[in-house]
Amino acid sequence: MSGTAPIAVTGLKPQHPPVNVVVVAGPTASGKSALALDIAEAFRGTVINADSMQVYRELPILTAAPDRTARARAPHRLYGVIAADEGCSAGHWRGLAVAEIYAAADAGRLAVVVGGTGLYLRALMTGLAGIPPVPKVVRGAVRDRLGRDGAAALHGELAMRDPVMAARLGPGDGQRIARAIEVLDATGRSLAEWQRPRPGPGAADRLRFLTVLLLPPRAALYAACDARLEAMIAHGAVDEARALGASGLDPRLPAMKAVGLRELLRYGAGEITLEEALRLGRQATRRYAKRQMTWFRNQMTPDHTIDAQYSESNRPEIFSYISNFLLTSTP
Repeated sequence: MSGTAPIAVTGLKPQHPPVNVVVVAGPTASGKSALALDIAEAFRGTVINADSMQVYRELPILTAAPDRTARARAPHRLYGVIAADEGCSAGHWRGLAVAEIYAAADAGRLAVVVGGTGLYLRALMTGLAGIPPVPKVVRGAVRDRLGRDGAAALHGELAMRDPVMAARLGPGDGQRIARAIEVLDATGRSLAEWQRPRPGPGAADRLRFLTVLLLPPRAALYAACDARLEAMIAHGAVDEARALGASGLDPRLPAMKAVGLRELLRYGAGEITLEEALRLGRQATRRYAKRQMTWFRNQMTPDHTIDAQYSESNRPEIFSYISNFLLTSTP
């Protein structure tokens, strides 16, 4: 995933020259959104979302999507572009992101892709194999079993049939466990095999990536996660959760898995107090951040890693690296 090695991108503008892309990755509350915005301001860029929850339009507060002030400072793309009653796969997002990257280049702007969804970033930078469509009958049967037997039971089955995928998923991650089983049922192959990097063949389009990864110390990251959750509550997250809960959406939809949403829905239903919802929400946010940290350490080879949250103190170092990348790359 080095900035010096272009990859092929299929399906768009074969006449287009190579395009530079800065990728800002990191766990939640690491400061990556602030960094991406500062990069966009300094280098005339467009911020492109790579967070699987920030694509949903009904969740701007719970997902800490950029506010109006941030959007006024630089163009932002792929935030709130999908309805909560729909799903957004990595492949679908990749197509949207590539289109936005080329639109930014055509406007003379630097594409700044930012997010904490590792699979989205990998799909963009290394490509995805074309997983055959899963028949509705297969998907429906697996989802029915998930609702009836629970995630832990399906995780046990997955551990026997596909230990590689089972090791990647927690026993409570029902949506992804079900996805792994349905792909296995439909194709006879592990989702891990389908997700192996496969650059798109035979295209003239090329993207040159520079990846900046923020990996703060755990204690500092957890404190920032706690502060972010409290800020969300102060800015209306309870009302946002209540509105989503009242919409009658299937709880198995991806948007309904947003971190902190389940706890606030329980509070809204009178099952727990707000204090308890905050406590459980902090736990869920920390677990999520920990999973992200693990993924980035094991699955990404960044060009530049900052072992701290983004701040003014490390901005010169990051900007210098980006300047050198742009100077030594010929678009």
